[in-house]
Amino acid sequence: MAPFVNINVAMLLSLLILLSSVCSPRVIINALSLNHYGETCPSVDDVVAKVVKDAISKDKTVPAAVLRLHFHDCFIRGCDGSVLLESRGGKSAEKDGPPNVSLHAFYVIEGAKKAVEDVCPGVVSCADILALAARDAVVQSGGPYWDVPKGRKDGRTSKASETTQLPAPTFNISQLQKSFSQRGLSMDDLVALSE
Repeated sequence: MAPFVNINVAMLLSLLILLSSVCSPRVIINALSLNHYGETCPSVDDVVAKVVKDAISKDKTVPAAVLRLHFHDCFIRGCDGSVLLESRGGKSAEKDGPPNVSLHAFYVIEGAKKAVEDVCPGVVSCADILALAARDAVVQSGGPYWDVPKGRKDGRTSKASETTQLPAPTFNISQLQKSFSQRGLSMDDLVALSE
């Protein structure tokens, strides 16, 4: 399959390692598993993949946008879907934080959630849908496949003020190292993501 988006495979694999590292505490807390929806929503992977494939056929920026959306979600509070929450009651959510205003492709996750709800109402978390969509976007753009453990709980807290934790494009090496180390990521992780 020809790639839809020119993605450097080494960079992509490094980003996937980063996401795994950032999300690893959630694995312990939520006891994620590959067959979490085996009984309650066995077709979730296929349903999400179809929505992502349809979105990519209409917009070639979807793979990069969905992967970036997942990264921004995971870097703040872990992979809990909190980046998807809307601002309410005068309180700005992550989605409206300065580093996130350029995020797009929320419609892909919303479409996947609707499609999953049509098949398995009230079962699959938005956090899992976002993780599956990120994997599917990578695969459908010519990148590698990986198994996505499922069972994440959706976050209920989303604060724009916390988006300052995301590494800024203007960070120097010391600032980047500090930002990554606060999430248990090494200098090797930083170097791999900077290639």
